[in-house]
Amino acid sequence: MEALNPRFESALLAFDAANAQDPKKEVWEGVETPYELLYSRWMTEWVRKLNPNPSEALLLAARCQHLRRWEIPRTNYEPGRIGYLKWRKFLYQYHADKAGEILREVGYPEETIRKVQDINLKKSMKDPDTQTIEDALCLVFLEYQLSDFLKKTPPEKMPGIIKKSWDKMSPRARDFALQLPFSKQARSLIEKSLSGSPS
Repeated sequence: MEALNPRFESALLAFDAANAQDPKKEVWEGVETPYELLYSRWMTEWVRKLNPNPSEALLLAARCQHLRRWEIPRTNYEPGRIGYLKWRKFLYQYHADKAGEILREVGYPEETIRKVQDINLKKSMKDPDTQTIEDALCLVFLEYQLSDFLKKTPPEKMPGIIKKSWDKMSPRARDFALQLPFSKQARSLIEKSLSGSPS
């Protein structure tokens, strides 16, 4: 699919070029990399693991999930849950709009653009591609972000956060999650958080 569609490669290059401007850097496998560029690669890897035959729209959605996220910092909104929810709602639309601009520039039809945006806006969790994106988001969190999250989050809040992520995941994604190489602390917390959860 990808080799036959130059628009696809152009879109990925454009998404990556946009995310490469992220001022936040992380050293990954010995290389300093813009964080959102790294995040988009993690998302793409997980989507491919979850769905060996992904649609073009799904792959595009994975690559632009957090497109230019640093431009809308959390500090723009009031502290607390209400401010957080307002920030997240705005971000969803912001990412979708920015992705739409790039997809139009490289020649995608409006039908494909709407599909990509609908996936990232999570318009319907009954849509398999949307569920795959949700699964990938949760798995990226568990594999790459959980350790840092544990350091800055009050311990009493962590079981609820993990349980909430788990409840969003499909059975296939949960199977992948249980195979991740968690630290002893993280695995103990996860097991405690999920005790009594439906499998």
